Amino acid sequence: MTRAAQAKAFIAQAGWQNATVTPLAGDASNRRYDRLTRANGETSVLMDAPPANNTNVSAFVQIATYLRTLGLSAPRIMHEDSDAGFLLIEDLGDTLFTHQIADNPALEELLYETSVDVLTHLHQNAPPKLGSYASPVTLPLAALAFDWYQLGATGTVDNDAKRHFMSMLEPLLAQYDTDLTVLIQRDYHAENLLWLPERNGVARVGLLDFQDAVLGHRSYDLMSILQDARRDVDPQLETDMKARFVAQNALDPQAFDAAYAVFGLQRNMRILGVFSRLCMRDAKSHYVDFIPRVWGHLMTNLNHPMLEPAAELITASLPEPTCDICATLTSKSGQWAGR
Repeated sequence: MTRAAQAKAFIAQAGWQNATVTPLAGDASNRRYDRLTRANGETSVLMDAPPANNTNVSAFVQIATYLRTLGLSAPRIMHEDSDAGFLLIEDLGDTLFTHQIADNPALEELLYETSVDVLTHLHQNAPPKLGSYASPVTLPLAALAFDWYQLGATGTVDNDAKRHFMSMLEPLLAQYDTDLTVLIQRDYHAENLLWLPERNGVARVGLLDFQDAVLGHRSYDLMSILQDARRDVDPQLETDMKARFVAQNALDPQAFDAAYAVFGLQRNMRILGVFSRLCMRDAKSHYVDFIPRVWGHLMTNLNHPMLEPAAELITASLPEPTCDICATLTSKSGQWAGR
């Protein structure tokens, strides 16, 4: 049976066989999304996550169920076939933060304030049993910047520089391994958040793309949304939202800034590598367009005094993503398929 036939059978089992199917924008993963619309206007969303692509809808169900128990607006699970990799979920609409802010810039501060409040609310509750985003996991992910970005930009990987970088970053990350106590969604940013103004409080933020949630540091998701790879966030807004979060959680500002910078370094190095890989391996060259912004976030984090040695190494080893470097990466789109 073809995947399309499997999807049709699943839709029928869920009682939506007469619905109109409309494709929705996908993400960087191998998942596909379709909106189902009944004649009466009722809608739902089909998530198609083929098991052959190493996707796992069970994790989405687990995290969505947990988030909903906290009063947060994750999609309700309407029908599922985890073995086949299909979910029918609540349709939270199309009003992504990105679109809402573009249409009404005056709402930007409110949206970001509410997204900070969501994290504080989430972190005040005991997390479910999850894997840990500890240094043995995060360190090699940061090194993807050498494996893919440096490779694509220069044609080679400087393995000595890569090893030096990893030996330098390992103790910086490891110092926080005992403080990975909250659920982090890992892709908490404006294109994964929906504005639901008809709801109240923290429920006004619709949550998406959280199936890779792990136990992590409380700075991680805040840094993820404020150092967004896909849209610019005003530096003053970033400063204000960090202060809001620190005050809400009674944190030490200097200690929090240090953690924020370390995890910002780790995340943005990972994204440099992942976006380069998406271009070179998966022929998704539009991700190169985001790399200069990611580089900017990386440089911001490297301004922290604790990261001065890492700053010297990275700026000496990795080229700045100029127009020429980005063009070089784009020219290699799809050339490393199968690697």
